Amino acid sequence: MTSGNNGASTPEDDDPFGYLYADGQANGAQPPSGGGGYGYPGSVNRVRAVGQRQYGQPAQAQQTAAYGQVPQQQGTYGQPNAHYAAPETQPGGGVPTALQQPAYGGGGGRRGPNTKGLLIGAVAVVAAVVIGIGVAMMNGNSNDDKANGGSSSTPSTAQSSKPSQSASSSASAELPKSDAKDLTLGPGLSTASDVKGAKAAGGVYVTGFNTVGATVTWSVSDIQKAGSYRLYVGYDIPGVDANATLSVNGKANTQPLGMKNFTHMPQGDWEKGWQSTWAPVTLTKGNNTLEISCGQGNQCNAFLDQVWLTKA
Repeated sequence: MTSGNNGASTPEDDDPFGYLYADGQANGAQPPSGGGGYGYPGSVNRVRAVGQRQYGQPAQAQQTAAYGQVPQQQGTYGQPNAHYAAPETQPGGGVPTALQQPAYGGGGGRRGPNTKGLLIGAVAVVAAVVIGIGVAMMNGNSNDDKANGGSSSTPSTAQSSKPSQSASSSASAELPKSDAKDLTLGPGLSTASDVKGAKAAGGVYVTGFNTVGATVTWSVSDIQKAGSYRLYVGYDIPGVDANATLSVNGKANTQPLGMKNFTHMPQGDWEKGWQSTWAPVTLTKGNNTLEISCGQGNQCNAFLDQVWLTKA
């Protein structure tokens, strides 16, 4: 550009629309023509067609590309770049050992964690703990034996064969029991064994008790302790309830001795009517007299076969 007013002095003065103004026309601004550019003559024409400039590359590497084409890049992704120097190419450089081998996979690379080895180690630890507990318990038992003078908890033959005191006491405190033949019978009473089913020895029972004034007496000796007991009486009825009066040492109980048809046997069947009942009694230490009688108002149509005592 020669000296003089040949267009815009600076790029900022290069107004592409200067031809629209009077001062622009005076300075020679022209509208755009079919040849491409527009503006002041000889001015800095910064307009480029799309694709002609590639920013970020050296000026000498700029090449005009056809519209719609992508200019060739210096390097494809993942391929070596001439402007990049790898660390291993530098003096003293190199890739760390941990990065040279793949984390998993074959080909001689490092494999994943050895789960089999870990499992074996865990089993070994558990076994060691169990063995240690067993040894501690054995030592504890041996110390206890020493503290007890070496005595064993297993009873000896002499100890096991010796009868216990409680067993002998219970045998001596056994309460009495009597059959019909061992009872004292009042006038009009006798024993018989015609009806089957009596529990007394030989099937013997007391008969004739269904008369007012009939009395059966049982004398009991060697009662170890005074107190409350139960008097059991075995009886037989023909399917009809019965009762009697019970006296202890000459004193009658307030409640009669009930001999009911608990088994619900049919009326008139003596052989199926055998059963038992009980009444509370208070005995003194030593000898006692128990009396079963048929008094006024009692229903005494029954056979008696056994009497016995139990603790209340």
